[in-house]
Amino acid sequence: METTKLKKFAQSARRTLLTQVSSKLKLVLAKDSAARRENPLAVAELEQQLAANSDKQVVEQVAYLWFNRLCALRFMDANAYNRIRVVSPADGQFQPEILAEAKAGHIDEGLLQGKLREQVLALLSGAAPSRDPQGEAYRLLVVAVCNDYHRLMPYLFARIDDYSELLMPDDLLSENSILAYTREAMTLEACESVEVIGWLYQFYISEKKDEVFEGLKNNKKITAENIPAATQLFTPHWIVRYLVENSLGRLWLLNHPQSGIRAQMAYYIEPETPERDFLKIRSPEELKICDPACGSGHMLTYAYDLLFAIYGDAGYDAAEIPEKILTHNLYGIEIDERAAELAAFALAMKALKGDPLGAGNNRRRFFRKPLKPNICRLEKVVVSAQAVDDYVGFVGRDLFTADLRQTLKQFEEADNVGSLIRPALRNAADALATLEAKDVAGQLFLTGTHASVLKVLRQAAYLSPQYHVVIANPPYMGSKGMNGRLAAWIKDHYPDSKSDLFAAFIERNLDLAQKQGAVAMITMQSWMFLSSFEKLRTKLLDTKTITSMAHLGARAFDSIGGEVVSTTAFVLENAHRPDYKGNYLRLVDGNSETEKQTAILTATKNPACGYLFHVAALDFEKIPGSPIAYWASPKVRDLFVNSPSLASIAKPRQGLATSDNDRFLKQWYEPQIQSIGFGLTKKEAFESSCKWFPCQKGGMFRKWYGNNDYVVNWENDGSEIKSLVIARYGSASKRVVNEDMYFSQGLTWSSLSSSALSMRYVAGGFIFETKGSMCFFEDESVLYDSLAFANSSVINPLLQCVSPTLDFHEGLLVDCRL
Repeated sequence: METTKLKKFAQSARRTLLTQVSSKLKLVLAKDSAARRENPLAVAELEQQLAANSDKQVVEQVAYLWFNRLCALRFMDANAYNRIRVVSPADGQFQPEILAEAKAGHIDEGLLQGKLREQVLALLSGAAPSRDPQGEAYRLLVVAVCNDYHRLMPYLFARIDDYSELLMPDDLLSENSILAYTREAMTLEACESVEVIGWLYQFYISEKKDEVFEGLKNNKKITAENIPAATQLFTPHWIVRYLVENSLGRLWLLNHPQSGIRAQMAYYIEPETPERDFLKIRSPEELKICDPACGSGHMLTYAYDLLFAIYGDAGYDAAEIPEKILTHNLYGIEIDERAAELAAFALAMKALKGDPLGAGNNRRRFFRKPLKPNICRLEKVVVSAQAVDDYVGFVGRDLFTADLRQTLKQFEEADNVGSLIRPALRNAADALATLEAKDVAGQLFLTGTHASVLKVLRQAAYLSPQYHVVIANPPYMGSKGMNGRLAAWIKDHYPDSKSDLFAAFIERNLDLAQKQGAVAMITMQSWMFLSSFEKLRTKLLDTKTITSMAHLGARAFDSIGGEVVSTTAFVLENAHRPDYKGNYLRLVDGNSETEKQTAILTATKNPACGYLFHVAALDFEKIPGSPIAYWASPKVRDLFVNSPSLASIAKPRQGLATSDNDRFLKQWYEPQIQSIGFGLTKKEAFESSCKWFPCQKGGMFRKWYGNNDYVVNWENDGSEIKSLVIARYGSASKRVVNEDMYFSQGLTWSSLSSSALSMRYVAGGFIFETKGSMCFFEDESVLYDSLAFANSSVINPLLQCVSPTLDFHEGLLVDCRL
């Protein structure tokens, strides 16, 4: 889908709506405003909201609301789902069709009755005074349509009889109105796929996302309120297809190998050998698929398409399939209210269309019997201890167990940790059914607590381990960006994956899946290699099975660009088969979505393409740290088993961090030459009158010798540097490390490289810095042999296994083989 126009529109629409809603807010709140006279209850509600939230939060909420509704109405217009076009003109006209019909006296009596109908007709006939009669009448018509859709889609179209109607933008009819730009951006072609809604939402919040990340540069943590904006990332459709087809599609094909759905699964990678041990599925209605961070529902909408094919393959009547899919199969969980609404809307539109291949729509059936998609928006719920005690006294301790009490407490963090909550109560659905049957009508002081308990149980039921397939593009957020509450909570509950939210979601999604179920995700690639994820990696390899992976690397998201996000898409089976050879696609060299997409499609047709590998977990365990180095040849893996490590003959060490390079580091030609101590021992340097001493700081790719460009202020054993470090961190050893090795002979290298490792000989007399780490040898002959080996063509295949990111820090070189 071409998204350039959508992005420009969504960002502009947000700014426009925020301005217009803010202006309406000032008018409505004026002492003598018409709104105060005509809608005192709505104004009172607005003032209550402003007392509980900032003006900015209320304005943003209402702007979101109207953006979602107007885009949804345009989408339904474009697909002829509305009985009469609400925001779009009929062919050959320029005003919305519903307004043109009203001007002709044609107003659907099911839409407007009584005084409202009379008011619209009076405005359009000139009988009612107004500065903008057509605009006012049209606003009433739009509100009526939204209220009418409340019966069908209450999650998106809440009844508008509150302050949100008062803050509705005024200008909806001019050629420069928000509606005119909506129609221009949401063309008929763009609206052929409901994914247009997801793209619009991502672009709508993109500027807020930029604000959040700008705050991170100033150490401003991401609050619970801003987590959705900071972590929303719309997944390209081809990646979604790869994940769904190799999880849901694979599971169905294992159970029904003769199924015809194989023909439409273009991204499915056939297993290398036939499989006999798998989760048994008899009927499509058994399948439960969940996206625990569903955003606007993109994963779920393609799962709908594949499920439709599965039902059809199983012989179901096409007219019955949409209801079965939305009732039995698809579940979404999300902390962002607006995204959850759009996910539900997207699934409703799939059901409204019926057949995803476009063979007629399901409009009549849907409008007669509306379907509510299984989308759960996780909300923070806080109930006082006294209220809980009173409620327990009413329902009884046999029903309100300790696990239920703990679960109620867990959802006090729902806005911050979302689907990562593991409910203490294992049978939430059973407890929900029992407590729903309780009559609290006569217990006035318990009704609020009862409603809160039921809300928690409904949310906890979604988070139970019941799903055959879990599919997600989870939020990416490193521990440095987490707010204090979130960071502490993650550390306590996910100690093996605390470094990033996406890693915690890998663990959590496996909890949600049934035994032998599938977990399909796209995440950052860092968990495959970095030492900070080693515990998680080991846990996965020791208890689960990687069945498929498309290692995408950088540039898999054209909407991001550059090297910002390096990703991998993969499917895990919730069972341990250490000798199972999974499929691994190496797509890191592609420079765009198109290149990577084409490469996957080529590999499905030609397994001998050269970048499809078949590897078992046992092979990864041969390499220290168990990196997912699937491309390594058997010979390379055996080297890690049979050859000595660098650590067995040398001491790789990190060097000095000055804490102020501008002050303490200079190019060698900057100070007076007499103040530099060349070729000294540590003792000689201390006893000298010199201030500056040679320092290794990495530098450009260069083998054997060189990059001797810097000197460091180490006068009096670095007293100035140590004083600064102590003042900042409390101890000199926080930054001045491995001091006993300074001025010693050894080898150095650049810890960051754009190509390959390059080692250089360093004679005595140098201090070494963090980017110019060194290793030291007791046996001088081994030093020269190691230098030769490190600069040979043999070393880089080994280093690629432990550091594919070309970050050659000393911790990785410890495990390198010689």
